[in-house]
Amino acid sequence: MTIQQYIDNLNRLYQTGNAREHSYRGDLQTLLSTLLPDILVTNEPARIECGAPDYALTKGKHNIPVGYIEAKDIGVKLDSKILKEQFDRYRLGLSNLIITDYLTFEFYRDGEKVKSITIGSITGSQIISNPEQFSEFESLIRNFVQTISQTIKNPQRLAEMLAGKARLMAV
Repeated sequence: MTIQQYIDNLNRLYQTGNAREHSYRGDLQTLLSTLLPDILVTNEPARIECGAPDYALTKGKHNIPVGYIEAKDIGVKLDSKILKEQFDRYRLGLSNLIITDYLTFEFYRDGEKVKSITIGSITGSQIISNPEQFSEFESLIRNFVQTISQTIKNPQRLAEMLAGKARLMAV
């Protein structure tokens, strides 16, 4: 599936007026599986310590997690105060995370936003693609799964990571 086909599929569903967050999941899973042939993209994976992100991306015969994706309905404001608690939990608990509304993708590494990219936008009652962003999006997705666990080199970073885990356990 190409990114344009992905946008076209989202648009068809969006225009029905019936589609909600889960309606688009199969299309995102198919797109990611096409762009990342060596990665297993699991929709609705098993619950993990910090919650239940919508997708887990794993690789290798032992299915080692390389990243997680949390998806919200198209048009949802990703900086909404209503979503803050959930997103904070994921950012603190997951070192490699994407938060998306299926059109805008926010990339997080170790709790910090590193990039945001929009491959489509709502115009009137339809979704219009932003093809000038497709190449960069593909590059960002491929880099996302190339995560290499970092070596902790200073005590402050270790303390920050452990504090984040402690907050998760207290919830």
